[in-house]
Amino acid sequence: MGARPRCATSIEQMRVGVVDLGTNSTRLLVADVHNGHVDEVTRELTITRLGEGVDERRKLLPLPLARVRNVLADYRRELEKLGAERVLAIGTSAVRDADNGEAFLGEIEWSYGFTSRQLSGEEEAELTRRGVSNGRVLSDETLVLDVGGGSTELITARDRISIDLGCVRLTERHLHSDPPTRDELDAATRAVREALPDWQPNEAIGVAGTVTTLAALELGEYDPERIHGYRLSRESVEKQLARLASLPLAERRELPGLEPERAPVIVAGALIVREVLARYGLDGLEASERDLLHGAALEAAALPEPEEGDAPPGAYTCC
Repeated sequence: MGARPRCATSIEQMRVGVVDLGTNSTRLLVADVHNGHVDEVTRELTITRLGEGVDERRKLLPLPLARVRNVLADYRRELEKLGAERVLAIGTSAVRDADNGEAFLGEIEWSYGFTSRQLSGEEEAELTRRGVSNGRVLSDETLVLDVGGGSTELITARDRISIDLGCVRLTERHLHSDPPTRDELDAATRAVREALPDWQPNEAIGVAGTVTTLAALELGEYDPERIHGYRLSRESVEKQLARLASLPLAERRELPGLEPERAPVIVAGALIVREVLARYGLDGLEASERDLLHGAALEAAALPEPEEGDAPPGAYTCC
């Protein structure tokens, strides 16, 4: 756990699995990797809110952990059915911020047979850029934006930064009313503006649930083939944010294209996207369905063959 990402070498085709233990969602990718190319077989996402309460208590709480364990049991059956040879489970913002995060990863290794790795913010950013660039070339000035639940990653060829403001964390800190008040929105806006670095990208690609949800709201449905490569204008992001922020949670849950369980945090996510575009004077960004999962699939393909052995440290002490 915690090892720095390694580049997968030239290999014969291997079927791998990646489980992303995110702050807001638990995701699965099964893919075939061949000579540095990642071909998706299937992908699943479940909103589990693993990071619920982590910002305040610095601990993964029992109910979110139970939700994740239930999902992992289903994912393990899917991985076995599809014949994944290596499985890598990655912990991001909530796991690295929680005092019991490492113990939880140890439990996952022992209980489910997955190799686990706790990613630093920089490692998460590096793997995200590798995933986005798989099958395409990015210019040095292209900004990759990954709005997560606990953190937001901003990545260019030369710079990468992880800021501790994602859609869940920003919501828990600032957006308490339903719908949020103008003062709450202003406070959240200030927090994001103060955290963004002084860069000069000339274009942006957005990944993960906030950006793909904004595209789905524009399209009226979630269709990965239509969303991948879809261009969201800055004007459309402003429009969607204004609409989302004006609606109470019950009405947001009913919007076509918005996963109901993402509705509680989508306002904060859209606000982050808006502020990034405004800060760098960009007129929009491209949505990408290739992201951290695809970069981590390359890591999974480079893993050694799993061996049976003793329980990893912490496997019996978690949570």
